[in-house]
Amino acid sequence: MLQNNKTNNDIGKNLKVIEFLKCELLNTVALLFETMMKGLKNSQELVLECLVNLLLVTYTLGKRAGFDYELLDRKLEEKIKVSILEEHHLEKWYGDLSSLNEHINNHGK
Repeated sequence: MLQNNKTNNDIGKNLKVIEFLKCELLNTVALLFETMMKGLKNSQELVLECLVNLLLVTYTLGKRAGFDYELLDRKLEEKIKVSILEEHHLEKWYGDLSSLNEHINNHGK
């Protein structure tokens, strides 16, 4: 009986963390958009912090949802490659996806 109670507590705790991370994700996106819209002089650091927090929250939310980091990395790499092949606007106009792919291959491994 004790094991079942611990399992219920773990599930409940995980659900609370997932809800927290979802709120964190929305709050960070809102802060990012607000900061970029206002275009304040010293907003670069806050924009950078928001972008980094989005990466952190996305990875941890994925982990809490049952996906390991390696799978998230692989799916990201696949998405980048498919988007390059499909000539996504970011790739066609700026080469951003090829640049990101190169970065991941050189620094992420």
